[in-house]
This record gives sequence, C-alpha cells and structure tokens, in this order.
Amino acid sequence: MTYHSAPRRPGQQRSRLGELAHRTPYWLVATIGLGIFFLYKILTADVYNVIFRALLKGVGVTLYVTLFAFVGAMIVGLLLGMARLTKNRFLQEVTSFYVEIVRGVPMLVLLYYIVFVGAPSLVGVINRLGDGLLAVGVNGLGSAWSAMSVRDLSFATRAILALIVGYSAFISEIFRAGIQSIGRGQSEAAMSLGMNRRQTMTHIILPQAVRRVLPPLGNDFIAMLKDSALVSVVGVPDITRLGNTYAASTFRFLETYNVVAFLYLTMTIALALGVRYLERRMSESDK
Repeated sequence: MTYHSAPRRPGQQRSRLGELAHRTPYWLVATIGLGIFFLYKILTADVYNVIFRALLKGVGVTLYVTLFAFVGAMIVGLLLGMARLTKNRFLQEVTSFYVEIVRGVPMLVLLYYIVFVGAPSLVGVINRLGDGLLAVGVNGLGSAWSAMSVRDLSFATRAILALIVGYSAFISEIFRAGIQSIGRGQSEAAMSLGMNRRQTMTHIILPQAVRRVLPPLGNDFIAMLKDSALVSVVGVPDITRLGNTYAASTFRFLETYNVVAFLYLTMTIALALGVRYLERRMSESDK
C-alpha cells in the first residue's frame, strides 16, 4: 500500500514564508541589491567599466597592506596582552603605557608619525648598529646596515608598520580579555598535573582564549581593511589613492567614488558574513 503525504495547507505555507521573512536580514538584501546595481553599471556603462579597470589593481595593494599589517598586529598584540598579565610589575607598566598612548592617538596622526619620524629614526638606529658591527669585524651584515637609507623603506612598508603599531594596542586588549575569561581552575588543574606556567599557557589557556577571541579579531580585521585607505595620504597606490588620482584627472568624482565604495563594500560585507558564520558555528558548538 502506498501512502501519500497530505498537501500543505495555505496557512502552513504562509507561516513558513513568514518565518523565512522574519529570519531574512533585510540589510543584507538591500546591500546585495545595491551591489547588483553597481555591478550592472560596471558591466554596461563604459564610464564605470573604465573606472573599475583603473582601480582594480589597487585591490591587491589594499589586501597586501591589510593582511601583512593584521598578521603583525596579532603577533605584537598577543605578546602585549600576555605581558600585561605577567607578574612583573615593570613589564606591566611599560606595556600599559604603550597601549594607552597608542590607543589615544588618531590613526592618521600615528601614520604620519611612523612614516615621517619613526621610519627615519629606525634607519638611523640600524645605521649605528651597522657601524658597530663593522667595528668588530662583521663586514657583510655591517656593511648592509651601515649603508641602509630611508628610501630603502617603501611607503607601503612604513604604512604597514604604522597599522601594526596602531592596531596591536587594541588587539592586545582582545587577547588579554580572552585569556582572563578562562577560569583559574583550569590553570590550577594544569599546575597540579606538573605543568609549568609556560606549558599551561601554551597548551591549556591560549587554545581556548584564541577560540573565544576569533569573532572580535574578525571585526578588527574589517576595521583595518577600511583604515587601510589612510595609507593613500602617503602615496601608497591602494584603491583610495588610485580613485583620488583618477577623479582629479577626469573630474568623474561621483562615478569614481561609487566604484571605490563598491570595492570596499564587496570586501567588507564578505568578511562580515564570514565573521557572522564563525560566531554562529562557535555558539552552536558551545551548546
């Protein structure tokens, strides 16, 4: 005997449609619609197509600056966060001073400071170290360091250093909060099993803390992607810099900045959806 499932009633279909409509993020629908509109313009309008091709090469520079700066900021931020939790009072005060000072300076001011003051000072220190190496007979490395010039540090490299300095202060607070969120009982249990403080931090605390701070780190990555537009003021040929140059030469300001916004929105929305997915998966695994 064959059984057939009863057809769904109109009320059931309406309730499912209502549930789907309730769960749909309307901001995402509106954003996708806006993106489709600009994509249509790029594909069909010659003006937008030319601008898009002119700015597309800046996407690689933007991603290059953002990725290298974020990896560096995470490494420095993790070290700073752990240093602020150490029992060494002097180390605590030094790292706290660094974090509070850097967090209080606007990113653009910090960028100017690192690019035009910090980088030349760093090269001067390297030159003196090279002279010292030459004095003790280390000719290879000493000659290279002694002959180093400020021009050997590209503006992209200086901008990456500035983003590392600026964001490491904020990321250090994320790591510090993540480490502190792990209960002391786990540290005490690890100590009772014979682990020292370094082993406990490496094998017990940090793996759990990193898992908890992944979503806020993702948000900081999105923020850094947008702040990477600041590097355009020192001549780094990112999306914003190429857009400024093209708009100034053609007076197509509206169309140019529409394409600039489209490129940034495409990257940031994709990252935001990835962060939301990560948060949802982590919340499900914690249940």
